[in-house]
Amino acid sequence: MVSSPDSARLPAVGPGSQALGLAATAAIGHPIENRAAKLFIVLAAFLVCNAVIAEFVGVKIFALEPTLGLEPLNWNLFGQSGSLSFTSGVLLWPFVFLMTDIINEYFGTRGVRFISWLTVVLIVYGFLAAYMAISLTPAGFWVAVNSERGVPDMQAAFSNIFGQGMWTIAGSVTAFLVGQLIDVAVFHRIRMLTGERWIWLRATGSTAVSQLVDSFVVLYIAFVIGPQKWPMSLFLAVASVNYAYKLLMAFLLIPLIYVTRLLIRAYLGTATSEQLQETARVSG
Repeated sequence: MVSSPDSARLPAVGPGSQALGLAATAAIGHPIENRAAKLFIVLAAFLVCNAVIAEFVGVKIFALEPTLGLEPLNWNLFGQSGSLSFTSGVLLWPFVFLMTDIINEYFGTRGVRFISWLTVVLIVYGFLAAYMAISLTPAGFWVAVNSERGVPDMQAAFSNIFGQGMWTIAGSVTAFLVGQLIDVAVFHRIRMLTGERWIWLRATGSTAVSQLVDSFVVLYIAFVIGPQKWPMSLFLAVASVNYAYKLLMAFLLIPLIYVTRLLIRAYLGTATSEQLQETARVSG
């Protein structure tokens, strides 16, 4: 019998080769048993979760002083005055910064870029799902189900909460991605200059630069270019206050960075931890 050229090139698959394949798989181990892989999954999941939740809860604006039981500061900046007001998302964004720096520390620039792009995709997916839910025809009984609690129209309330404007979404996603890419570049640059010393410097330094861009880009696209057409004085005042808050949180999170680093070292072991850090530093 004459064999075809294709069949001649196919390797023989018998009990021996199957045994070798099983042995190789056993030597590598199941991916979920790899502690470094599990660490990356946990850090990435926490980053993505905080970023997506921050996007949705950010529609609520809260006043800082009354929340803390303080009298309004009546600050004056760029001709604008009032109390310190923030989006609720600022409560979660500092943890996104923290996870970004930790992933950068152990998995390098490629790890952060991958997670940043994945986060953007999932944020957009979340907004598409919200718009799809808004477009569904509501059940008649559901619309007025909470009328006695001060919500006469549940469909209108649902739409107003989850139906953020396209300019707000575009500004937020653009600012997040640009901020993340700048953060990873600055972090890696400082690391190349300082080595493994002074993680607080590369963490806070990268956050300071990236959030300067993030704080101004998101508000400019959403509220200056967008339909609300904020005056420049209001834009500069609100953006400056938001940036000051993020910068303050970057410094307050320094102890947590060191605690997280110690926990990771205890989980991975000193040798594996240092190997990951060196690989991240050299290969980026």
